[in-house]
Amino acid sequence: MADRKEKTFRFVIVGGGIAGVTCVEQLSSQIPSADVALITAGPHIKAVTNYKQVSKTLEEFDVEERPASVLVEKFPNLTVIHSAVKSLDTQSHSVETADGRVLGYEKLCICGGGTPKLLTWDNPYVLGIRDTDSAQHLQKQLSSAKRIVVVGNGGIALELVYEVEGCEVIWAVKDKAIGNTFFDAGAAQFLIPSLEVDKPGKAAPCKRPRYTTEEPGPGASQTFTADKNARRHGSGPTEAGSALGPDWHEGIVLRGAEQLSRRVSLEYQCEVEKIFTSAQLLNSPQQPLRPENEGPWPVYIKLTNGKTFGCDFVVSATGVVPNTEPFLHGNNFALADDGGLQVDDHMMTSEPDVYAAGDVCTACWEHSALWQQMRLWTQARQMGWYAGRCMAAHVLSEPIELDFCFELFSHITKFFNYKVVLLGKFNGQGLGPDHELLLRCTKGQEYVKVVLSGGRMVGAVLIGETDLEETFENLILNQMDLTPYGEELLNPNIDIEDYFD
Repeated sequence: MADRKEKTFRFVIVGGGIAGVTCVEQLSSQIPSADVALITAGPHIKAVTNYKQVSKTLEEFDVEERPASVLVEKFPNLTVIHSAVKSLDTQSHSVETADGRVLGYEKLCICGGGTPKLLTWDNPYVLGIRDTDSAQHLQKQLSSAKRIVVVGNGGIALELVYEVEGCEVIWAVKDKAIGNTFFDAGAAQFLIPSLEVDKPGKAAPCKRPRYTTEEPGPGASQTFTADKNARRHGSGPTEAGSALGPDWHEGIVLRGAEQLSRRVSLEYQCEVEKIFTSAQLLNSPQQPLRPENEGPWPVYIKLTNGKTFGCDFVVSATGVVPNTEPFLHGNNFALADDGGLQVDDHMMTSEPDVYAAGDVCTACWEHSALWQQMRLWTQARQMGWYAGRCMAAHVLSEPIELDFCFELFSHITKFFNYKVVLLGKFNGQGLGPDHELLLRCTKGQEYVKVVLSGGRMVGAVLIGETDLEETFENLILNQMDLTPYGEELLNPNIDIEDYFD
């Protein structure tokens, strides 16, 4: 491959998602004279817009799809190559694209993102949702749908279930509560009433109830309906596109064929056992279906709790796996247990001059006690930015320290129209039994949870407009002993910021 190189670039970045684009911007602004190539399969790149540093570690930004020409206008030394990568040869430092070009590099950064973990690849009634194209395909399919089944419990499943209207949704969750990647059963209980009101209806605030959450047993289901009268009732592997932005559903009308505005039924602690068509159903000795599932549905899904549902299609929102496939053949990359490319604290893989950032990589340095990797937008941006810094520093022979953003895990997002802030070990990750939780909840307004270990704050979940994120971030970073304050920490009548100025 080496003798076919048409050009050698100082830096080559693979992937036009947030990590890749941020890496390009960082490199191009640090070494404006360097030749940089961005290889991306799609015509659009993902750009960070409206970036705002909220506090030391928290950042907010929007993600927009833009034509790649926007980047080239900004950085004249950038070449954008619209093609997928076919293969990589780390020995000859060259990359071959699907359209047959061979490019040399001095330093390479792989930002290949993730591919959806689909329930099955060969069923036209199973849609994976990962990038903008699949979201638009979903919108088309929904317009004639009366019932869909959503499988998964991450961010995309949460947003999808909340946004879909005019179509019955059966939501199969493998855990005891919704959204357990992001929060505990208490926070899930706080958010659930949002499924019962017409969006963006706000529930009236009430006094601070202390409440317990009753865990649904295996196979339990809950149904929430919001309709106009507010009555209450009990694809094959494709080119990997960039992941959806945090507001991916803006501008996409997720509306089905029915008149009701929203009806969601939750099936807890179950996974998919089998997916089959109506023809297969007729030819097999199935358990009798409940009456509401009879009728000629195009596809049926059997869950491990024994229930079978007919529906128009199934949405697989079960997370992603690192998209390493085109890069492994013939090379010796060390892979992490989750399948990601192992990177050290300079974002370097085990192959010389090859870096990686974003969903495709796994952070294998010794983590700070308050940070963990989650395949999220914020981390894709941070890793891409830091990888660019490291690549530039190595070329310029400058020393570089691990960036401060890896000191403390922090993430801002929106679920069910509430602002959600996650800090540190927000779910007590890896803390063992010796941590304690403080909780404050005002129904329909805010949910505040603090994780303490040895009297020191190590994590927090803030849902709603709490204005506590900066104070809590400082308390986590400075590891002050909070034992003297006890429950008073969350007393709503005390202005906690005044305490710790």
